[in-house]
Amino acid sequence: MLRGRSLSVTSLSGLPRWEVEELPVDDLLLFEVAWEVTNKVGGIYTVIQTKAKTTADEWGDNYFLIGPYFEHNMKTQVERCEPINDAIRRAVDTMNKHGCQVYFGRWLIEGSPYVVLFDIGSSAWNLDRWKGDLWEACSVGIPYHDREANDMLIFGSLTAWFLKEVTDHADGKHVIAQFHEWQAGTGLILSRARKLPIATIFTTHATLLGRYLCAANIDFYNHLDKFDIDKEAGERQIYHRYCMERASVHCAHVFTTVSEITAIEAEHMLKRKPDVVTPNGLSVKKFSAVHEFQNLHATYKARIQDFVRGHFYGHLDFDLEKTLFLFIAGRYEFSNKGADIFLEALSRLNFLLRMHKSDVTVVVFFIMPAKTNNFNVETLKGQAVRKQLWDIAHSVKEKFGKKLYDALLRGEIPDMNNILDRDDVTVMKRAIFSTQRQSLPPVTTHNMIDDSTDPILSTIRRIGLFNNRTDRVKVILHPEFLSSTSPLLPMDYEEFVRGCHLGVFPSYYEPWGYTPAECTVMGIPSVTTNLSGFGCFMQEHVADPTAYGIYIVDRQFQSPDDSCNQLTQFLYGFCKQSRRQRIIQRNRTERLSDLLDWRYLGRYYQHARYLTLSRAFPDKFHMEPTSPPTTEGFKYPRPSSVPPSPSGSQVSSPQSSDVEDEEDERYNEEEEAERDRLNIKSPWSLGRVPRGKKKLHGEYKN
Repeated sequence: MLRGRSLSVTSLSGLPRWEVEELPVDDLLLFEVAWEVTNKVGGIYTVIQTKAKTTADEWGDNYFLIGPYFEHNMKTQVERCEPINDAIRRAVDTMNKHGCQVYFGRWLIEGSPYVVLFDIGSSAWNLDRWKGDLWEACSVGIPYHDREANDMLIFGSLTAWFLKEVTDHADGKHVIAQFHEWQAGTGLILSRARKLPIATIFTTHATLLGRYLCAANIDFYNHLDKFDIDKEAGERQIYHRYCMERASVHCAHVFTTVSEITAIEAEHMLKRKPDVVTPNGLSVKKFSAVHEFQNLHATYKARIQDFVRGHFYGHLDFDLEKTLFLFIAGRYEFSNKGADIFLEALSRLNFLLRMHKSDVTVVVFFIMPAKTNNFNVETLKGQAVRKQLWDIAHSVKEKFGKKLYDALLRGEIPDMNNILDRDDVTVMKRAIFSTQRQSLPPVTTHNMIDDSTDPILSTIRRIGLFNNRTDRVKVILHPEFLSSTSPLLPMDYEEFVRGCHLGVFPSYYEPWGYTPAECTVMGIPSVTTNLSGFGCFMQEHVADPTAYGIYIVDRQFQSPDDSCNQLTQFLYGFCKQSRRQRIIQRNRTERLSDLLDWRYLGRYYQHARYLTLSRAFPDKFHMEPTSPPTTEGFKYPRPSSVPPSPSGSQVSSPQSSDVEDEEDERYNEEEEAERDRLNIKSPWSLGRVPRGKKKLHGEYKN
């Protein structure tokens, strides 16, 4: 905990300097409110969980998270304890005495932040009264049949009650409360309606209406200014939710969102321009040895290869050493996540690889949860056959090794024709016969409940990617999230990602995009789009994203067919890279992880907190400049790019050639890494370069 230290922001890469004078951390209480505190639903959980350590290190015991209580989460993720802070303790005790069930403890994640959890069910008897409070505050009514919205009202009312109790006993400490998404928004609305002395921030990670409109296959981003917002929300029966979200946005002292593309969306959908854009980061763990993440890639790739051997038994007529593993993962939103365009691009890629007689095979995994009955019998049989063959091979190997060892001890060269007896040959022949199958390898690992109407399977039938022997692109749909306890593919998601060669996420609606960001941190190249927050962020901060393994598909300014062709060319170019070129590209990708570290991106949140204090308590806190910098003023400088990616010197076929040897001579990993460290890290150093000091190569250069 930082005690007695004034919080101030100095110049970041030439930006103006502003300060909050005489503001020690001990004089502040920071609350973050979200439905996903200890409760994993989507990406907000990742945001809060990964940011917790950085925030807790800065704010110490004055940082608290507020969320809902669920018994199974409490038992596995939270260690109960007594509040140290007197205001928090009094607030918890008061609410418990009035019949609420409030739990306090430490969340067992990095940073171990304090959490305050409200039991929604125990306070449901107040629902009608709180509906009246919300109506008086902003004239928004909630239908009785919308259980989720009713739960959010209870959660928000408990939050506002808790914050009132805290401010009543804060002993001069100023309170900042940041609310994430519409689920937490009612707490902000009620707090402002009751004129609580708190500085409020509302953060939207995606607009409600935007997600609904994009799911309807509407040309959303090119018609943002043409939508009748009230009519669209009403037709989708979410008007009351939309009103809750919009009221939260306009009640907040400071409004933030996670990306530039979502800021534009929010301005049209919610009718307020965000004050600050707060990009999402990750807790980046660097390896002491640069090559360690490459070793992990090789280790986990071998485990994926084992699965592929079993899944394609009887049809394993392709070289696994020349096989690339691609994947797409996330919620099953067929159009929003870009699965539609990805499948169409795979069909075209299959045609190109077959036409050019390439010996590269591409195995594509779709990791998207859907309704299933159980594992596919044929898939389980494949893994059993693979294990049986492995056991037979080891048994024969031991016999062979013993006979060879004995012969060498006698000083003889063994007769290879006699070293295996007839029983061994018979066992091996039976093993070979067991690998024969009359059907094609399945395209899904589970029995799908809605097989005939499933969008991915329906598209696979249309484009004809059935895992035939002649197909160079093979498809595997794994309709549940990965787990190390699975009998089929026993790998955690992180292990699986490290073992793949390329993540493909051609999303149409992706306010940020944690999946490509996670790939980048793990040194795995990825495909994203200029309609995702991550893609826009990388376009802004990396002069040549492709050189660093970030392929950005244009889905805004060209037709879907042209976007599909561009994605196909990206995939085909990746298939033509040699193994050495892919290693170089992974090294470059991993170096971009510094751009996504919360230690750097947390400064956006820091600025939002300063800004809300100056607006909530203008007489006590003053920031210079008085007009806070706009979002555009807080973009990191674009680092100068290293020499173009290996694609610039790709050979026309996947085989190695003399060109690769020339690449080795030109490529110097240490020199390139040092240049990247200057380009990427220099914008984060506090303070300007002293006058007269010579700037290093690439420093502050666009």
